[in-house]
Amino acid sequence: MTRIFSLASVLALALLMAWPSSAENLRLLANTSPPYADKKLPEQGLALELVSHIMERAGYDTEIQIEIWSRAMEGVRIGLYDALATAWYSDERAKDFIFSEPYLDSQLILVSLRSNPVIFQQLSQLQGKRLGVRSDYAYGIDFTSIPGLRLVEENHLIQNLMDLLNGRVDVVIGDQRTMALQLNEYLQTQSHLFEVAPVSLPGRSRHVAASREVAGSQAMIDAFNKALAETRKDGSHAAIVRKWDERYNIPTGQ
Repeated sequence: MTRIFSLASVLALALLMAWPSSAENLRLLANTSPPYADKKLPEQGLALELVSHIMERAGYDTEIQIEIWSRAMEGVRIGLYDALATAWYSDERAKDFIFSEPYLDSQLILVSLRSNPVIFQQLSQLQGKRLGVRSDYAYGIDFTSIPGLRLVEENHLIQNLMDLLNGRVDVVIGDQRTMALQLNEYLQTQSHLFEVAPVSLPGRSRHVAASREVAGSQAMIDAFNKALAETRKDGSHAAIVRKWDERYNIPTGQ
């Protein structure tokens, strides 16, 4: 009887191991960009919580690793990883990557010091100025069209803001949510020194992006798009965004 039971157990175990997993595993990459992606934040940030939630609805288990952006793009481009989790679209990037529908919108703003006598009301006023920007960011703005504009690059927005305080730049461009988090976390006692310029800037959207050279990329992006529509319909997408925006006093939908 013992031998029969053992044989049955072995057969059951073999069948269990041969049975396909109910969810496919995906390895995604993102770069540090709080509050969207950061190892220190709950669920690794707003964007990564959204992506994990949508991918789970699509039938995928996700493992998201935070890496330097240039390395993240290369890792996905050559197929070492399945997708970028927080990509901004550009025509240049679209040559190598398949982009999902946008899953999160954000607003760019210009910030200067209140002590600066120049009130920036249009981008042309940046002529001859020093603008703090982040490296490898697809802003969607043709900065080369502004005569004499000098771009001062940093890896993180907080470095741009410190450059502004220290007089190394005249104005900083950045994401509204990221600005709010950085000022709240690092420069709360000095936040009154900054002001948002009344300049209308293009909004930016985040996408999941997969390599065009890797088999199955289109199917994965299609599944993500379908699940994204479902999470918008059932309200779970909006609930996650609202939770994060309320944390940093960002008007919902901005």
